Amino acid sequence: MGIRYFYSLSFREQPIFSTRAHVFQIDPNTKKNWVPTSKHAVTVSYFYDSTRNVYRIISLDGSKAIINSTITPNMTFTKTSQKFGQWADSRANTVYGLGFSSEHHLSKFAEKFQEFKDAAQLAKEKSQEKMELTSTPSQESAGGDIQSPLTPESINGTDDERVMAEVTQNSEPRAEPTQNALPFTHSLTISKHWEAELATLKGNNAKLTAALLESTANVKQWKQQLAAYQEEAERLHKRVTELECVSSQANEVHTHKTELNQTIQELESTLKKKEEETERLKQEINSAREFQAQRNSLTQKLQEVEIRNKDLEDQLSDLEQRLEKSQNEQETFRNNLKTLLEILDGKIFELTELRDNLAKLTECS
Repeated sequence: MGIRYFYSLSFREQPIFSTRAHVFQIDPNTKKNWVPTSKHAVTVSYFYDSTRNVYRIISLDGSKAIINSTITPNMTFTKTSQKFGQWADSRANTVYGLGFSSEHHLSKFAEKFQEFKDAAQLAKEKSQEKMELTSTPSQESAGGDIQSPLTPESINGTDDERVMAEVTQNSEPRAEPTQNALPFTHSLTISKHWEAELATLKGNNAKLTAALLESTANVKQWKQQLAAYQEEAERLHKRVTELECVSSQANEVHTHKTELNQTIQELESTLKKKEEETERLKQEINSAREFQAQRNSLTQKLQEVEIRNKDLEDQLSDLEQRLEKSQNEQETFRNNLKTLLEILDGKIFELTELRDNLAKLTECS
C-alpha cells in the first residue's frame, strides 16, 4: 500500500523512456561486491515531472521499488563493460548497477542519461536565474528599510512616491537662475519622457507582482510537496526499521545463497570433468570398435589362411607320400639295375673268356 501511496503523489510524472535490465546495488558493507535486487530482468524507466521539472529513474520488482533515483547535474553514468553500467546516488547513499542484454541497450540508456542530465542542468540554471531575478528587486528595496515587508509597492514604490520624486527632480532645475531655465516645449518633452518611464515602471511593477504571486503559489505547492515528502520519509523510515529487523535473516539467506553458489560451481566443475571423461570414453569406444572391426577382418583373413594352409599341408602330405613311393620305386629300380649290371658284367666276362678261347682256337688251327 505504501508504494501505491508514493506513486499517487507523483501522478504528474510520465515515463519517457523504458528498457529492461538486471538491477544491482553495491554492498553497503564491503562497498565492492554487487548485490542483485531483482531475480530477473525488470523494466527500468525514466520519468519526468513537468511541475517540478525533475527527471527520475524508477524500477519496480512487483510492488517493490528497487530504484528511485533523481537525476542531478553532478551524476555520471559509467560503462564498466560492454553490457554493464553504474551510477552513484548520493541522496540514496548507494551505487546502482544495470546489466543489459546487449551493448546497444546499454549505449541507448547512457545516451538518455546524459540527455536528461543536461536537461536537469539547464532547468537548474533557469531556476537560479529566476530566483536571482526575484531576489534582486527585494535587495534594492531592503537597502532603504530592512524591516519593511516585501510587497510590490516596496519593490518599485507607489505611484504617488514616484510622481513626487519626478516632481522633485523636475523642480530642482527650476530653482536655478532664469538663465538656466528650460523652454516650455523642452519641459513638455521631459514630462512625456517621465510619463513613459512611469508607464514602464507600472508595467515592471505588474510583472513583478505576477511573479510574486506565482512565487507565493509555488511556495504553497512546495510546502504541500514537502509535507507529502515528510510523510513519505517517515514511511520509508519505518520501512528501513522493518528491513533492519529482517537484515539478519537476509544475511543468513545471503550466506546460504553463497554456499549454494559455491556448491553449484563445484557441481558444474565436476559435471564438466565428467563430460570430458565421457567424451574421452566415447573416443576410446570408437577406437575399440575400429580395432574390433580390424580384428574381425584379420580373424577372417587368418581363417582363410588356415584353410589354405591346411590345403597346402594336405597337398604336401600327398607329395611326401608320392615322393616316398617314388623313392622306394627308385631304390627298387636301383637294386634291379645293380643286379642287372652284375649279371651283365658276368655275361661280359663270359663273353670275354669266350672270345679269348675262340682266339686261341683260331690260333691253334
